[in-house]
Amino acid sequence: MSPPARVPLPRSLSRPFAGLWALLLTVVLGLFWAPGQAAASLENDRYDGNIFALYAGNGSLVPPRSSLAQSLDEHRVAVLVYYLDDSSVSKQFSPVVSELQRVWGNAVDLIPLVTDPLQNRPDGGVADPAHYWDGLIPQVVVIDGSGRVVFDRHGQVSVDAINTAVSEATGIPMAPGSGNSATLSFNELNSEVVASR
Repeated sequence: MSPPARVPLPRSLSRPFAGLWALLLTVVLGLFWAPGQAAASLENDRYDGNIFALYAGNGSLVPPRSSLAQSLDEHRVAVLVYYLDDSSVSKQFSPVVSELQRVWGNAVDLIPLVTDPLQNRPDGGVADPAHYWDGLIPQVVVIDGSGRVVFDRHGQVSVDAINTAVSEATGIPMAPGSGNSATLSFNELNSEVVASR
C-alpha cells in the first residue's frame, strides 16, 4: 500500500496561515531575543515618544487645540507649557499638565509647546509663544483674557500654584478641598496627580 498523497492547501487558504506563522515567529523571537527591558524611563533624557501619552496617560494634549494667537483674539485664558519630549524633567512634569486639562477642561486654552521650534528665532510679539519662553523647561505661563501674564514659572511647579493662577485669571473659584495635591507614581512609567491627605 502506498502512502497517501499530500494534497496542498488551496492558495487562498494558505495565505492566512502564512501570516499567522509569521506573527507567531515574531512573538517567540521577541520573547527570547529582546535585549533587556523596555527602554522608556522617566529618569533619562532619551526620546521615548509623546511624553503625555506615555507618562501621563493622556495623548490628547498634543497637538494643542488652539494657538496662542487664537486665545488672545478670543480673549480666553491661555496656559502655555513649554517642554521637550527628550527631557527627564519634562517627563516627570507631564502628569501635572494632564491634571490641568482634567481640572480646567474647556475653561482655558491649554497649549503644550515643544521648544525645539522656538530656539534661535526672532521674537514675533505677544501672539508668538517664543515671546514668553525664558529658555528653561518645563515652564508654565498663564495669560489672562486681557493678554496680561499672571503666572510665569519654570521647573517642577506645583499644580496647586498653577491652579491658583488659573483661578485668578478665569475668575472661576477653586473647588472645595483643592489646593493640596501630590504626584503619585503607580508604576515605573506612569504617574497621576492626587489630593494630599
